[in-house]
Amino acid sequence: MQALKKPRNSLTFDDVMALSRNDMQAVDRLIATNLKSDIALVSQVSQYIVMSGGKRLRPVIVLLAARAFGYEGKQHVRAAAIIEFIHTATLLHDDVVDSSSRRRGQDSANVIFGNQASVLVGDFLYSRAFQMMVDVDSMQIMQILADATNTIAAGEVMQLMNVHDPDTSEEAYRQVIYRKTARLFEAGAQIAAVLGERSAADEDAMKRYGQHLGTAFQLVDDALDFKASAEELGKNLGDDLAEGKATLPLIYAMEKGTASDKALIRQAILGGGLDQLDAINAIIETTGALQYTAQCAQQAADSAIAALTDMPDSEYKQALAAIAEFAVKRRS
Repeated sequence: MQALKKPRNSLTFDDVMALSRNDMQAVDRLIATNLKSDIALVSQVSQYIVMSGGKRLRPVIVLLAARAFGYEGKQHVRAAAIIEFIHTATLLHDDVVDSSSRRRGQDSANVIFGNQASVLVGDFLYSRAFQMMVDVDSMQIMQILADATNTIAAGEVMQLMNVHDPDTSEEAYRQVIYRKTARLFEAGAQIAAVLGERSAADEDAMKRYGQHLGTAFQLVDDALDFKASAEELGKNLGDDLAEGKATLPLIYAMEKGTASDKALIRQAILGGGLDQLDAINAIIETTGALQYTAQCAQQAADSAIAALTDMPDSEYKQALAAIAEFAVKRRS
């Protein structure tokens, strides 16, 4: 394949996706095969959520990183599909826990099929992912994915404990986003290094890349909850506040705002709901909370790119760096 005749910063998102197109088509075929079940409802719910769109960044990272390390086999396709199944299972469970009604611009699965079906099909996808892990035939990769899945589940519990807690610290918040979001990015990137039979140092570098990228992605996501439109975001604006989640923009606004600002945000987190959304948005604006969150996201993205330093130069390396840049520039 010809290298892209562009410096890293000029790659478009379409350029990046083009590099993984053939592999991603193989991932989609594998996903479709493994979504089949003799129980109609399982297939219906699974297909609804998996095929409902999304950027598919997690599997794309596995594919690009494996190619960047010179991997020429086929197990990166299976690993990418496993990562997507685990992610989809977490979405199904999240929407039930959060009582969400929108996901990726359409009704969430729990609205269409009910909470019970969403939880149980989420369990089906988790178990299917573990069946597929066996076929990868690597105990190390199975260990990485098993540990990641356990960490994600623990992160869900941590987030539940923090709901309606206005005293949630930035450190506690960062622990949640590492476990819930960054950990799966980290696992996918590390698996690519394992498949490429790279050194422990390369594995560690890819773990750092995935962790920092996932952190940047979630920070931007939490900022968008206060400044994007519902159409751009693909879910209802202010969902985090409505659910009583103390995300970084709110944590920072409480720290930098006046006593009355802090009291208003505390009450909103304690009670949930969006009655004071306009006033809270004004506080977030005047305290620079979104700018601070964006700065933290940019720092994380820069750290992700820095982790790629020793990776062999290639179009795939350029694409991985570009993904980190896109993560902080996106509007949905």
